[in-house]
Amino acid sequence: MRRAGRIVREVLELVRSRVKPGATTFDLERAAEERLKELDVKAAFKGYHGYPCVLCTSVNSEVVHGIPSPNRTLKQGDIVSVDFGVVVDGYYGDAAITVPVGVIDAKAARLLKATEESLKAGIAAVRPGATLGDVGAAVQGVVEREGFSVVRDFVGHGIGSQMHEDPQVPNFGQAGQGMKLKAGMVIAIEPMVNAGRPDVMVLDDGWTAVARDGSMSAHFEHTVAVTATGASILTE
Repeated sequence: MRRAGRIVREVLELVRSRVKPGATTFDLERAAEERLKELDVKAAFKGYHGYPCVLCTSVNSEVVHGIPSPNRTLKQGDIVSVDFGVVVDGYYGDAAITVPVGVIDAKAARLLKATEESLKAGIAAVRPGATLGDVGAAVQGVVEREGFSVVRDFVGHGIGSQMHEDPQVPNFGQAGQGMKLKAGMVIAIEPMVNAGRPDVMVLDDGWTAVARDGSMSAHFEHTVAVTATGASILTE
């Protein structure tokens, strides 16, 4: 899983370097797919329940599962969330980043920072004996202190020999509640944070989830192993 995580990070950093005004989300898809062919590694998302691409690219008010398109051109001031996974020797890695397109406004920058900080807070709560509620409460606390909202409709997940395994890992909750973490578990923690209200809806393509109020949304994710001494991030 650590090998899978390293590849996920390499490809995400490659994609990050291609994000610029005038690029299309399909340019990002093509760069990721070409690198996967060079590495001879299988993408986790393409073909999953019929999903057509190796990346999810969600722009501005799109929360998750945006489909790359040659018709979607990135503009100065946009933000684009890129979610990506691979499978290596039967085990999965999964991570996401949100990238500014050129110079973004102060509120968008604050949204990105708060979302990434909430992920760090969730990871910091991971240790044997901690609960999923501890993780969710840590994420939620950072987000709501900044005046943003945690999406409820989509959550993190267990990950291993399948991309999505039990347990579900909410980005909200009460400390001390829920399943206790044990050494050897691996979970994907992935805050999805809206600048406005948390409500989302899925577009007619059956995949793209958007903030119902049209506010910007950010998404960061790491695959995290629970070890005897705390969290080990496999997708750094």
